[in-house]
Formats: sequence, structure tokens, C-alpha cells
Amino acid sequence: MKNLIKILTRRILTSLLILYLIISYIFILVRLAPGDPTHKFISPDLKSEYVKKVQESFNLDKPILSQYFTFISNSFKGDFGYSFNHRIKVENVISEYLPVTLIIALLSLSIQLIASILLSLAAFKSDGGLLDKLLSRASVISYALPTFVIGVFLVMIFSVYLNVLPASGIQSYNHGDLSFIGKILDYAAHLTLPLITVSLVGTAVFYKYLRDNLATVKNQQFVLFLKANGYSENKILLKHILPNSILPLISIAGIEFGILMGGTLLTEVIFGIPGMGRLTIDAIFTNDYPLVIGCAFTSALFMILANLLADIVKIIINRNLNIEGALA
Repeated sequence: MKNLIKILTRRILTSLLILYLIISYIFILVRLAPGDPTHKFISPDLKSEYVKKVQESFNLDKPILSQYFTFISNSFKGDFGYSFNHRIKVENVISEYLPVTLIIALLSLSIQLIASILLSLAAFKSDGGLLDKLLSRASVISYALPTFVIGVFLVMIFSVYLNVLPASGIQSYNHGDLSFIGKILDYAAHLTLPLITVSLVGTAVFYKYLRDNLATVKNQQFVLFLKANGYSENKILLKHILPNSILPLISIAGIEFGILMGGTLLTEVIFGIPGMGRLTIDAIFTNDYPLVIGCAFTSALFMILANLLADIVKIIINRNLNIEGALA
């Protein structure tokens, strides 16, 4: 327990430092970007005193260092100010887009993990066979395909030619008139193609790591010892080889979830999904400084929390494996 607390304390302090650096870098980058966000609110005929008032309302009349320290302080308080474009508080804007990204990220990560585990186990049992070779080649092809190619291809097949799944959005125009079950099915139909698009590459990565790990662990001494003592193949695979092989996958899952929470821009653009990726890009192109920093802070926070959770899960699994090993 003391070791766990020590690791968590060190990780939390490191995470806070990383968060501070990320906010600082984003602040510098958006300030170096060309353009002035007040121009969209200022007419060429506007008097100078009114121009000054507009700049004051956005806190842009203060020295750059003063703006920097104010943003750092407010960011760690969760107060990012008001969005220049939406004219409401940044956290309120993010709260409208975050749930969609969170749902897609959780569903996509679940699909990636479940599919990669099932496929890896099937390939492992067919070690060197036809299925193993086919899955290995399919994973390489899936990883090499660009996301936009996958998305456009799926839209062409299932939305244009077959017309069985919607091509964009997350709900139908008559969504409000549907029953509860109908609404769930409507969401499922709209999210099917985006989830396949965003999950395919991740599944290929997870599959490759897990398949290689299964092959490595299979030849370790403790597995040979268990076989010599009469344990069944399935029991050795599910209770010993798989848990030992899945540990590196947990770290990758933490990184993948953080990336998904940052928003998958191409997928969101192709399927017209109002998520964090599109929100961030729109904020960057319109010089919406508070919203850019709010989006960056949210994405970084989820990335850090996901990796922290992955480390905790790895420690727990390691401890359980050590206890089981000692008992055996």
C-alpha cells in the first residue's frame, strides 16, 4: 500500500507539471498565431474608444505576462473565461461537446480491447495456421489504411450503395418522436460507421501487441512448469498466459483513450459529429483563445487521468499475479 501511495503521489505531481507545461505551450502558440479575435466584432467605422472597450471586454488590453498568469491561475481553477465566438463560458461550451466524445471514446476503446483479445486468442490457438496468417496480414493492412479512407469507403458502401446506415450526425431529424428503444436504435445506427472507422486502426495495434506478447509468454519457464504439472491448455492460457500478456496493453489503452478524448478530427468531419476534435479546430481557426486553452486543458486532463488509471490497474494486476505465483 505504501508503495502504491508513493507511486500515485509521484505521478500526480508529474501530471500537474505536464498539465502546466501544456497550458503554457498552448497559450504561447495561440498568441503567436496571426489575427486578432476582436476584429470580427469591430467595424472599420467604429470609434477608437469603442475598439478599446471591446479589447478590454476580452482581457486583451493587459500586458502579455499578465494575460499568461491569469490564464494559468484560472485554468487550474477550471475557469477559462468566456468563448469569443459562443459568447458563453468556455466550460459550458465544452460540456455540450464532451459527452459525445466521451461516449464514442468509451465505446471505441471497449470495441478495440474486446475485438483484439478475441482475435489474438483465436490466432494464438491457430498458431502458424491459416487463421493466424490471415489475421496478421489483415492487422497490417488495417493499420496502414488512413482514417479518412476507411470512413469514406464505409459511407460509400453502407450509406450510398446499400443505404442501410446514416452517413452523418448522431441522431435523425425525427429523433424526438421516437420511443425510448427507438432512440437507442437511432443512436446505434448513427454511431456504427464512426465507431468502426475510429476503432479499426486501434484494434490492429492492440492485436499486434497482444499476439506477440502471447507468443513470448508461452515460451517462458513458468508456463512449461504448469504444463509439466498437468494443467489444461485452456486454463494455462486464460489464467496465466493472457493476464501476463495483457499488461503492456493496459499502458497503450491509457494512451489510446487519451487520444480518443482529444477528439478524432477526421472521423468527426467525415460523419458530421459534434465532438471535441471539431470544437478545438474551430476554436483555433477563429482565434478563440479561451476555448482553445479550455479544449487543450480538457484533452490533456483526460490523457493524464487515463494513463494514471492504467498505471493503477497494472500495479493491481501485477500484485495479484505475484500473489497467485507465490501460492502456486
